[in-house]
Amino acid sequence: MFFELGLFDWLSIIPVDKEDVVPHMNRVQHSNLTPHIGAYVLQVKATDADDPTYGNSARVVYSILQGQPYFSIDPKTGVIRTALPNMDREVKEQYQVLIQAKDMGGQLGGLAGTTTVNITLTDVNDNPPRFPKSIFHLKVPESSPIGSAIGRIRAVDPDFGQNAEIEYNIVPGDGGNLFDIVTDEDTQEGVIKLKKPLDFETKKAYTFKVEASNLHLDHRFHSVGPFKDTATVKVSVLDVDEPPVFSKPLYTMEVYEDTPVGTIIGAVTAQDLDVGSSAVRYFIDWKSDGDSYFTIDGTEGTIATNELLDRESTAQYNFSIIASKVNNPLLTSKVNILINVLDVNEFPPEIAAPYETAVCENAKPGQIIQIVSAADRDLSPAGQQFSFRLSPEAAFKPNFTVHDFRNNTAGIETRRNGYSRRQQELYFLPVVIEDSSYPVQSSTNTMTIRVCRCDSDGTILSCNVEAIFLPVGLSTGALIAILLCIVILLAIVVLYVALRRQKKKDTLMTSKEDVRDNVIHYDDEGGGEEDTQAFDIGALRNPKVIEDNKIRRDIKPDSLCLPRQRPPVEDNTDIRDFINQRLQENDVDPAAPPYDSLATYAYEGNGSVADSLSSIDSLATEADQDYDYLTDWGPRFKVLADMFGEEESYNPDKVT
Repeated sequence: MFFELGLFDWLSIIPVDKEDVVPHMNRVQHSNLTPHIGAYVLQVKATDADDPTYGNSARVVYSILQGQPYFSIDPKTGVIRTALPNMDREVKEQYQVLIQAKDMGGQLGGLAGTTTVNITLTDVNDNPPRFPKSIFHLKVPESSPIGSAIGRIRAVDPDFGQNAEIEYNIVPGDGGNLFDIVTDEDTQEGVIKLKKPLDFETKKAYTFKVEASNLHLDHRFHSVGPFKDTATVKVSVLDVDEPPVFSKPLYTMEVYEDTPVGTIIGAVTAQDLDVGSSAVRYFIDWKSDGDSYFTIDGTEGTIATNELLDRESTAQYNFSIIASKVNNPLLTSKVNILINVLDVNEFPPEIAAPYETAVCENAKPGQIIQIVSAADRDLSPAGQQFSFRLSPEAAFKPNFTVHDFRNNTAGIETRRNGYSRRQQELYFLPVVIEDSSYPVQSSTNTMTIRVCRCDSDGTILSCNVEAIFLPVGLSTGALIAILLCIVILLAIVVLYVALRRQKKKDTLMTSKEDVRDNVIHYDDEGGGEEDTQAFDIGALRNPKVIEDNKIRRDIKPDSLCLPRQRPPVEDNTDIRDFINQRLQENDVDPAAPPYDSLATYAYEGNGSVADSLSSIDSLATEADQDYDYLTDWGPRFKVLADMFGEEESYNPDKVT
């Protein structure tokens, strides 16, 4: 292994037998050092198994058998040191030293063992970088792009590792501002790059100096001299066939609208700067928008109009022109053309926006009631002014006038002491607006002025015609509130009347829970008195009677009964009177339903002293019931009277 300066390693001499076998070293030693005379390398040590108290048998003496005159060893301690000054790693880096350890004090007859020590000199930065030649020649085409590498140079440093790292710099001077140089960390070369474009026709060669220096310096060797070197670099620019070059990067032209077709408005110029100059041809880039409005002379480069131009339609045109070499049409260059269309004063100025002008009825003379401004569809040049005045036909009317403020605005001024909406609600004021371009254009604009009612501060309260007839002390909001209240009251009255009518109709429809007076109704015509399947009146009957008599009372009985005896009429007087009263009420009631219905009054309730008032349950059997009174009720009950009248004439003896 390797040891740095100041470290040491122990080596052992192991004898095979006592005093009769030569001891040997068990490993090879290595060391690194920085050379100067007497510099400590390492210390070796051998052991002897002989009895150290017996004479000189165990006393070991060290010596160098190989490695002189570069190194020496102390015979007693085994310390190895350098023996020569200025040992140079660049001359010889590896040394192999053979060390011998001998007992008996080194006398004749003593036993000896050897070991090998490999010593490597470590590097120090004691050598500056040096260019192998003083001038480097480079060639680069003029079309090389910016940032591209155009060549490499290299300085040589015999040191190793970071001591050999080199930094390159261009010395300020002639031509150095067009180039840059960086260090390639892998090869320690200086890479020269292009910082600005080259032009063979402008300059064909450049000369500058490059300096190479170490990055990591050792202060112990400053006295040796500067650790840098300088070389000259000459760059030759090679000519390349290039496209034509325009005289300007951008061409700007102006033309008036409505200029006659074919008028020349400008020209472009491009030329071939190569040594063998070639003629140039021009044409418009057909991919642009302006190709149909303009033409170009292919030889002269003059641009002319191809159509009539209108600034209000298109105020500016932007297109490209291409120039190519005649001897090499593939080499082309392009330039942008910007054409501004100048305005011709063809439109008169107008009021900028429609104004809603109002004047108070209590206005005073000299009040400004409206500020107006003008707009012109023409492209107004700088400093153009608009003037305002009344038209001649309105100049004699004392109602309003126009006050020109001389800043492209004017004010409408009152000339009367008060205005009346009852007399005239609207006034029409013709205003003449004139521009300052050539030729002068003017227009007459009619403004509408409405008379409004205002408060004492001039705040407009109402401009409607209807407001003239309203009470003076009643505002619009109050009127709206009053109308809203009236509408709500009318809605409440209508709703109340509708509910009353509905309630009156519903009186005929008694609740189903009232078993005393249950009216059943349905919307179809039905079968008259004989149709009793639409309702069940079983719930109206006396529960006690229902339990005793299970015969259906709501339909005509199928079985024949014995002839009934007609009871006394006075027993049914109360029932007859009650039914007649109900019948008369329904006959005279205009809200009575137009459909057939049956009202049954069969059960008064439990605990009644009079018991049930119904004629159906008054007698024990149906034969005891007299139905002759049904004939007295009129045509409505004819079917019912005939049905029960047949039962009275029924003779059971005639049944077969």
